[in-house]
Amino acid sequence: MTPTTPLEASGARTATAQVHEAIKQRILDGVYRPLEFVREAAVARELEVSRTPVREALRELVSEGWLEAIPHQGARVTEWTEKDAREVFELRLVLEPMAVGLACRHIDAGTLAHLDDLASRMEALTESPLDGAGHSELASLNHEFHRLLIHASDNQRLAQILESVVRTSIIRRNFASYDRSALKRSMQHHREMLIAIGAGNAAWAENVMRAHLLAARVLHVTVDTSTATSSPP
Repeated sequence: MTPTTPLEASGARTATAQVHEAIKQRILDGVYRPLEFVREAAVARELEVSRTPVREALRELVSEGWLEAIPHQGARVTEWTEKDAREVFELRLVLEPMAVGLACRHIDAGTLAHLDDLASRMEALTESPLDGAGHSELASLNHEFHRLLIHASDNQRLAQILESVVRTSIIRRNFASYDRSALKRSMQHHREMLIAIGAGNAAWAENVMRAHLLAARVLHVTVDTSTATSSPP
């Protein structure tokens, strides 16, 4: 594993927050795989911090559901089941249309332009067959697209709830199951959502988001637990 840039020593809470974010990002990127143990000493060495902020960050990640504590062994990455994925989509189907509807009233021109750029980059990626790196890049762009839409709602509590239920690792692991028609449909949904938001039509935007999630749910609810190894894909 390649060491990251040393964390800034700017206070215990800041160090804990930075370690928390670094570990979470590694989970999202597939560096830490389902059921892999995240070792306190190894993380402290790689991030060049003491073990205290790592210990606190691991506790927080356990409480948030990213990791699970195994007695006498440590903390390991939570493995998601098909039931977990179904529950997440049930919540997203209620909350994300609400968020995009609110975004119609609160979004600013800069955020809308950024979303348009993300949509264009995803469209360009899907013009050609995707390899592993392409799937990973598409998933990262997709996550950023949805994250920006959610935060454009200007509802901090709604954004926090969605952050706690949306696991990009599930999306990333399953983008490979999209055929060309499914990818094209997903890109069209993104583009239509932006048109609806630009028009200030909340009902239109909400309905497109709902259709987008319903189509995605079919491909995402089956989690391939056979990929749960300690090695990146």
